[in-house]
Amino acid sequence: MDVIFIEGFVGQTIIGIYDGELHEPQPVGIDLYAGVERARACDTDRIGDTIDYGVVHERLHRLLREHRVQLLEAFAETIADILIHEFGARWVRVKVTKPRKFGDVQAVGVQIERQSTDADTPRDRRSPGPARHAAVLQLIGSGMVPGKR
Repeated sequence: MDVIFIEGFVGQTIIGIYDGELHEPQPVGIDLYAGVERARACDTDRIGDTIDYGVVHERLHRLLREHRVQLLEAFAETIADILIHEFGARWVRVKVTKPRKFGDVQAVGVQIERQSTDADTPRDRRSPGPARHAAVLQLIGSGMVPGKR
């Protein structure tokens, strides 16, 4: 498995459950790791064949502006869902922290790991399923070869 990652991302957002957290943006740190089955980009050298961490970076900024969750756990889960459903990750680890939440600690936060199911993965990132294999075999059996004219 290949892992694409972003470490040390820091953004500002409104998140929390206490009154003092709900009016002004506060810093949050994000580390994320997205696993893909051997990225085709290793062979093709094309960004479209892997997860583009530049696009993920922009998506994180948009999430910071638009989310409506209160807990870091729900925020981390949202990031995991985005990586799986929008970017085709098979496995993710997401760590979200609030730096200096308390004067005597460096950070507080949460770290989660999730795995996708085949149904979660965008069609263009999946291997052909059994139905596709059967259809190709049926064509070959009838004398037709897919891709030839």
